[in-house]
Amino acid sequence: MAQYWPDHLFLVGCGNMAGQMLVRWLDCGLDPACVTVLRPSGKPVADGVRVVTDYPAALPAGTTVLLGMKPYQISDVATALAPLCGEETRIVSILAGTTLADLRARFPAARDIVRAMPNLPVGLGEGVTALFTDAATSDRAKADIDALIQPLGLAEWIGQETLFNQVTALSGCGPAFLFRFADALARAGEAIGIPADQAARMALATVQGSANMAARASTQAGDSPATLADRVASPGGMTRQGLNVLDADDRLLALLTDTLAAARDRGEAMARGE
Repeated sequence: MAQYWPDHLFLVGCGNMAGQMLVRWLDCGLDPACVTVLRPSGKPVADGVRVVTDYPAALPAGTTVLLGMKPYQISDVATALAPLCGEETRIVSILAGTTLADLRARFPAARDIVRAMPNLPVGLGEGVTALFTDAATSDRAKADIDALIQPLGLAEWIGQETLFNQVTALSGCGPAFLFRFADALARAGEAIGIPADQAARMALATVQGSANMAARASTQAGDSPATLADRVASPGGMTRQGLNVLDADDRLLALLTDTLAAARDRGEAMARGE
């Protein structure tokens, strides 16, 4: 897919996630002169990127707006921003729990509105971004936004907006769960006698290399991680003995299912204002 950059990108907020997205886009060739960031603190973002502390009188033609502030700020933001948005203004929202219907109600003039849920590795171009829109958004806008997201990593369009909390639990929260696993692997190595500093380095490198191997095997040969696990586990060998512990009563699957369900349920509660 050909690279696409909007004529102008206006970021409302530039916190951790929006900041990672912007860093990656700039690294991939987005002209910083075409970017404006609204940041009440006025703190600089990147060389050449204009930072403003209040809304401009108007948005340039061809503007794509990225809503990257805290979700609870949507009411105040919409009050000030909606009058600046016309039919051709495209809006991409990374606000957890803010539905497309809510966004359309707050920005009635905008035709093209897309919800996105990225995760932190987008800053490295190795992230996952779930995307959703409705039939009101034009095919051209959908294709352009898809192309805008591609440099961030995997872009996945989901068919039902109700899946956002599940997707967020898996890919949005997933990096933290994987970080915890890597830490536990290192601590377990220490527990069986490996020096702590060595165990930490080895665990992290093992996770990184294995993830890269799994991704390559899936792309090139269609092999799943489950297939790879069984392939490297010789009958009666050390790996198989360890897998027997993880696989007993589906304990690892049950643990991760409970983990994702807890994250999903919290997302649903947050959407209800709890």
